[in-house]
Amino acid sequence: MTRLNVVREGSGPFVVLSHALGCDLHMWDAVAAQLARAHTVLRYDHRNHGASELVPGPLRIETLAQDAAELIQRETGGEPVHFVGLSMGGMTAQALAVRHPELLKTVVIANSAAYYPDQAPWRAREDTVNAKGVAAIAPGAVSRWLTPAFVGTPEGAAAAKALHDTLVRTDAQGYIAACNAVAAIDFRESNHRFTVPTLVIGGLQDEATPLAMSEAMAAAIPGARLATIDAAHVSAVERPVEFTQLLIDFWRSL
Repeated sequence: MTRLNVVREGSGPFVVLSHALGCDLHMWDAVAAQLARAHTVLRYDHRNHGASELVPGPLRIETLAQDAAELIQRETGGEPVHFVGLSMGGMTAQALAVRHPELLKTVVIANSAAYYPDQAPWRAREDTVNAKGVAAIAPGAVSRWLTPAFVGTPEGAAAAKALHDTLVRTDAQGYIAACNAVAAIDFRESNHRFTVPTLVIGGLQDEATPLAMSEAMAAAIPGARLATIDAAHVSAVERPVEFTQLLIDFWRSL
């Protein structure tokens, strides 16, 4: 079993927060602080990220979903959770929902994708990291993650620096393995088999996973709802209050 770094806080119904590629559990700091007022919040570092185990070799999103399933079983005793994933975390959510629906009350898929038709950008990123390290792609990544208007504020500048520093600390080969896992996703068929209540959140200014990708997921997943947020890719950092409210409104509506 892969060793995952987990932070547990609050009390109440279980919520699991699953972060984006190149980030860590601190991506959720502001959202977790709000949710912990009425929930038991479990946030964790994916393998090859943060303080979790670095596992050599190839990686698939389905493996990240299995990591998440084992975490839920271990931390909750199998009690179903609200699972919230952003970007790579949202891809983990898509794999988890069809493999372990018994572990889930609801799923939220934010700023994510079900499929990438063009692999070339991912291959180019892999080549750059192999040649120059993760630091070489960090500025460009953060520029896609947050809007310039947000980064122009003191809060946004601090958030951008924190995200940049986390990405730079990520092991290069671990990042490449996760990057390849993300590039290879294809949930176009399996998303039709969802049985879990689902909310899809799309960013109005998200260039990394444009709104059309969220619209396509919401259309494919039975009964899924679509909400939008005026943010770029890492919307939970840029708009944590609005992001949290979308979650709470969704859960209350069920």
